[in-house]
Amino acid sequence: MPTLMDTYIENREMVHPNHANNLETTHGGTVLKWMDEVGAMSAMRFAGSDCVTARMDQVNFRRPIPVGDNALLKSYVYETGETSVSVRVRAFRENPHTADAELTTDSHLVFVAIDDDNEPTAVPELVVDSERGRELRETALDSSDRDR
Repeated sequence: MPTLMDTYIENREMVHPNHANNLETTHGGTVLKWMDEVGAMSAMRFAGSDCVTARMDQVNFRRPIPVGDNALLKSYVYETGETSVSVRVRAFRENPHTADAELTTDSHLVFVAIDDDNEPTAVPELVVDSERGRELRETALDSSDRDR
């Protein structure tokens, strides 16, 4: 069975002018797209099948990501249902020269695993077998409760 840490993914996007708005910061919709993609990667790694986005909970845009920085995206599965997979996703602005990072955006997404006929399919039980995994899961559950 997949563990929480098996689903932990970090991805980076270089922020170019074509990602930016008139303030020379990343469009919010672009950040959401990147968050959805990395969240889907975690969900599919967990489910072992394709997954589709069912819900994106409250999205908190805390600060912008300027052109020239990297967008650092972190995601992991923290809870499951019969066919659903809950994923915590956070975006950070990262200085490409120093790797200093600052949280910019966070949300919780729910994906549904689908079979070859695009019908919902069962997902395995989530295993949390490390201290780091327990910390991540607890943090995700706590932040999810606060956002509701």
